[in-house]
Amino acid sequence: MPLEEHRPPLEHGTLPSFAIVRYQAGQNEEAHPGVLRDGHVYPLDLEALGIGSLNEVFERWGELGVRVREAASDGGRPLEEVRLAAPVEPRQLLQTGANYRTHVIGLVVGHRSPDDPRPVEEVRDAAAKMMDERAAHGEPYFFIGLPQTVVASDGDLALPGFSDRHDWELELAAVIGKPAFRVSREEALEHVWGYTIVNDITTRDLVFRKDMPEIGTDWYRAKNSPGFNPTGPFAVPAEELPAPDKFQLRLDVNGETMQDATTDDLLFDLPALVSAASQTVPLLPGDLLLTGSPAGNGQARGTFLRSGDELVGSISGLGTQRFRCIEEAS
Repeated sequence: MPLEEHRPPLEHGTLPSFAIVRYQAGQNEEAHPGVLRDGHVYPLDLEALGIGSLNEVFERWGELGVRVREAASDGGRPLEEVRLAAPVEPRQLLQTGANYRTHVIGLVVGHRSPDDPRPVEEVRDAAAKMMDERAAHGEPYFFIGLPQTVVASDGDLALPGFSDRHDWELELAAVIGKPAFRVSREEALEHVWGYTIVNDITTRDLVFRKDMPEIGTDWYRAKNSPGFNPTGPFAVPAEELPAPDKFQLRLDVNGETMQDATTDDLLFDLPALVSAASQTVPLLPGDLLLTGSPAGNGQARGTFLRSGDELVGSISGLGTQRFRCIEEAS
């Protein structure tokens, strides 16, 4: 979407009408699978469904979806009476880099050499042409995160003390349903169960290895500290939602909107991402495929997360996640 095009602001706080959740009813309980309907959380009895894990719900949704929806009829609690965990337990976490056209163009302009004689608009036009060429003939850029970084979206985020350059990246994440291995672009969405929200926290000064510049990026250290992927609060099936290119994303930090974009700005759309990722490794039920971060990160502003910062992120149809940054315990 062009920067000058205006759209109505995304409202924080809107609940999906139906979603999968994982929740704790008591202080020290393990998280249980459940369903959200009309602001209430209902238990989901996996044993009664004849399955052993939430990932099987995603895999066998065509067979079990109606019965899962029927679970929202008895024993419900108001949402505010339970504590939500991350709604998924992925075995694999795949992340996509440099995938919002406007974001990448802005990075190219912002990082141009001081010796570059070209006017800013000429640099911007050249970057736009480069992105269009990449979209037409290039491939998505993936890296892998650790599943244990997937945590509840309403807890405190402890900022590691080894850096003061921790950044936010609100992202749409696809939840894989049927296993996908070397699927075509045309088949790809058949393997997506639904969607959730992830804030892919990044330690910017660890992205590039200063001691080994020839190696390039170090995503392991930059993106895998404890709690660096607040996820949820809900996982919503695809049939409840618009087409993947119609999502609106918004992130506020301390009440100031930092990211505001729509997924029609994706360089590689969701079918292209699922297909490309599946060419290398089988995607498994419950896995998360993050689609990339739109413009508005702290790096571009020279602003990074600090203890006490409050982040509120929403994606249309998927609800809102809220968490606060704290200092890491010494």
